[in-house]
Amino acid sequence: MAGAVVGPSEKPKKGKGGRRKKRRIHIRIDMTPMVDIVMLLLIFYMVTTVFSMPQAMEINLPPKDQTEPVEVKESNLLTIRIDDKDRFFWNVGNPAENLPALVPSISLPADTVFRVDSDTLRAILKNLNFENPKLNTLILISRKAHYEAMVDILDEIDVLERSWNAAKAEQLGKKVDELTKEEKFSYRYAMGEWEDKDDRIVAAALQAATGGGE
Repeated sequence: MAGAVVGPSEKPKKGKGGRRKKRRIHIRIDMTPMVDIVMLLLIFYMVTTVFSMPQAMEINLPPKDQTEPVEVKESNLLTIRIDDKDRFFWNVGNPAENLPALVPSISLPADTVFRVDSDTLRAILKNLNFENPKLNTLILISRKAHYEAMVDILDEIDVLERSWNAAKAEQLGKKVDELTKEEKFSYRYAMGEWEDKDDRIVAAALQAATGGGE
């Protein structure tokens, strides 16, 4: 039986000065009900918890037998550059003729880096691909940029592709996995190597955007 058991103590003895010592009450608490409650709570949370499944980012690689380089016109090439402070720049065509524009970012002074505005970046990618179905994207990332910057751009491409196909499927009254290859939108992009000229291009774009300073 749960509860506190109070037992009689020994007859109090007289202490110094003729005073009697106080009786000590022996208490025993039965913890069995508490253990039952803990086990019930544990079982409850195990049954009702929804475990998050690991999500992998799907990247489409070119076929293995494709060895010849694919030529892309400058007018169909969108270049996204990410500098050493995680700032995003974009331009279509030749950067000498069309200087890259800076994507709005949020400054993080604690780390002296920036965080790109995902809504603006996604709108740029969506509008440019909508206007030019033959558009290809070249992503150039500085060696000093944070890994998170690469994840951001790849994540935005993945979100755009999924939302685009979901809207297309709803328009045609189909499921996404029922879309044909011609109906499905597949974002075409490649990742290149950052070169010294890209530092000069970014510096010129910053000078034009800020009027001479960063």
